[in-house]
Amino acid sequence: MAPARTRAARAGCWTGEVAMLEAFADLSTPLVADACLRCGVPLRSAHSGIRPVVAGQGIAGRVLPVRHYGSVDVFLEAFGRAQAGDVLVIDNGGRSDEACVGDLAVLEAEAAGVAALVVWGLHRDTPELAAIGLPVFSYGSYPAGPARLDEREPEALVTARFGPHLVSASDIVFADDDGVLFVAAQRAEQVLVTAHQIWQSERDQARRIREGQTLRQQTAFDDYLARRAADPSYTFRRHLRRIGGAIEE
Repeated sequence: MAPARTRAARAGCWTGEVAMLEAFADLSTPLVADACLRCGVPLRSAHSGIRPVVAGQGIAGRVLPVRHYGSVDVFLEAFGRAQAGDVLVIDNGGRSDEACVGDLAVLEAEAAGVAALVVWGLHRDTPELAAIGLPVFSYGSYPAGPARLDEREPEALVTARFGPHLVSASDIVFADDDGVLFVAAQRAEQVLVTAHQIWQSERDQARRIREGQTLRQQTAFDDYLARRAADPSYTFRRHLRRIGGAIEE
């Protein structure tokens, strides 16, 4: 199901990519993930468990990377570089012993034109964030803020780590209730076009199921079982490619 609300990036010189990013409003991260697989684009997904503070929000935008060291000043500096529609991607090392963003940081992000925040870590001030309405994706809430001040790395405003992934302004971030994905900007249009094709095919399959034609019938599943019995190397994905199916790839 498509996100109820999508904020698409509108970075200054991205005339053609504005429409591309807005296309995500009709899609979802599962469709984008399937499209990455079909296009041969490396799947860079945030670890499971990340959720929007307010359910039903979907976002798509250029990554505005930042690494957190215990003080809000690095966020303020990042906001000075923000272009309208950017998504602040915060590397807080996945820490579970502190919240690195709250209502003031989110209000300032909104004032800077930032479309959303995606946090490898935790947030606080949950009721206030819900009232503000700017999409915030994190791994949960925690009442205490940082009680540390670590040494800042030179790449603090250039790249952000997110689990095993390293992201930068050359990446697009997609997020909704199912999770968060990062796609290289130069491949994003191809991925979104493919995701839309998958969406159309799956909607047609769903319609036919409701009309009485089962998925087993649509995929000629009995034929698949017979072919697999004769040739154990015959996989379901190979079968789907042969018949033009859209499930799994």
